Amino acid sequence: MIWNAVIFGPHDTPFEDGTFKLTIEFTEEYPNKPPTVRFVSKMFHPNVYADGGICLDILQNRWSPTYDVSAILTSIQSLLSDPNPNSPANSMAAQLYKENRREYEKRVKACVEQSFVD
Repeated sequence: MIWNAVIFGPHDTPFEDGTFKLTIEFTEEYPNKPPTVRFVSKMFHPNVYADGGICLDILQNRWSPTYDVSAILTSIQSLLSDPNPNSPANSMAAQLYKENRREYEKRVKACVEQSFVD
């Protein structure tokens, strides 16, 4: 089963005002195994792979069957607010986040603007 979801960019972050689409794919093993969550919207973030996959501990090794979709989406929003550049899925985004925050934010803003038309 595949669900479509939308999260809004968190306030006071470069993602603010963005509307980002995701897919959530549940297997027969859910809730014992986590769903596969991917951004459909273009995303420039240290913890998001080029294919939209998300590097987030609760979707991998820290999964618990007690997590529901709301908890997953809240965790993803939190990740947008507080990236982990030390565990990068996108090395360019991680490097810019650490070394050139202005350029990082410029690229994020381009994704925010693209999210209006996605």
